[in-house]
Amino acid sequence: METNINEIHSKDPGIWKIEKKRAAFKLYLWIYIIVNTFLWTIWYINIANNINAAKTENFPWPLWPTLFWGIGVLFNYFEIHKSKNHSSEREYQNLKNNQ
Repeated sequence: METNINEIHSKDPGIWKIEKKRAAFKLYLWIYIIVNTFLWTIWYINIANNINAAKTENFPWPLWPTLFWGIGVLFNYFEIHKSKNHSSEREYQNLKNNQ
C-alpha cells in the first residue's frame, strides 16, 4: 500500500493525532500481552518444577504486574477511545465524503 505525501498533509491534524495514539496503543497492548505471557510462563514453570513447595511460594506473583499494568492499559484505552472522538471522526468522514 503506497501512501501519497499530499494525502498525509491534507489530513485533519486532530484526527491524525488520535489515529497515531491509537496505533501506539495497539503496540503498547501487544507489549503488555507478550510480557505478561512471559511472566506467567515463568511462574508456571517454576510451580511445575516445585510441586512440593510450600503454599506461600505458589502465590501467583505475576498477578501484581498484570493487574496494575492492566489498569494503566485500561485508562490508556479509555483516554484514546472516548465516544466523543468516535462521533467527531465519523462526522468528519461524512463531511469529507459529501464534498
